[in-house]
Amino acid sequence: MEKIRVIFTTAISLLFNVLGVLAVPVLLLVGCNVIDYGTGLVATKYRDEKITSYKSIRGIAKKVCMWLLVLIASWVDMLLKYSVQFIGKEYNLPFLVAITVSVWLVFNEMISILENMIDIGVTIPPFLMPLVKRMRATTEKITETEENTHE
Repeated sequence: MEKIRVIFTTAISLLFNVLGVLAVPVLLLVGCNVIDYGTGLVATKYRDEKITSYKSIRGIAKKVCMWLLVLIASWVDMLLKYSVQFIGKEYNLPFLVAITVSVWLVFNEMISILENMIDIGVTIPPFLMPLVKRMRATTEKITETEENTHE
């Protein structure tokens, strides 16, 4: 049991060390991906649709593409840092684009989870869905504002 604890602690420490500030959004995205997939499978029993291998594979492919979006966003961050440093300026915003993409994806997954729960028949607090949608919209607005100030 002690070996498992050491291996787990080492793996988590390594993950946090490699990802830095991106670790929390990435772990939240992993959790949301798993929960969304699970609630989606359960919710299909309450919908007028059937689970097919095609839909299941498509859902997994969608989750993989989310990870690719985060990876591409981190590459954009690396290129930004390299470019800014190349012209002799200081750049102290690690993974700014990747964090924004990750947070936006987490909110999308949360909305999907809540929709799945509603389809299953779970009563959710009436403020929760609008709150999560507002947070996603705020993330989009902040990104648009940042984009417009740099044009």
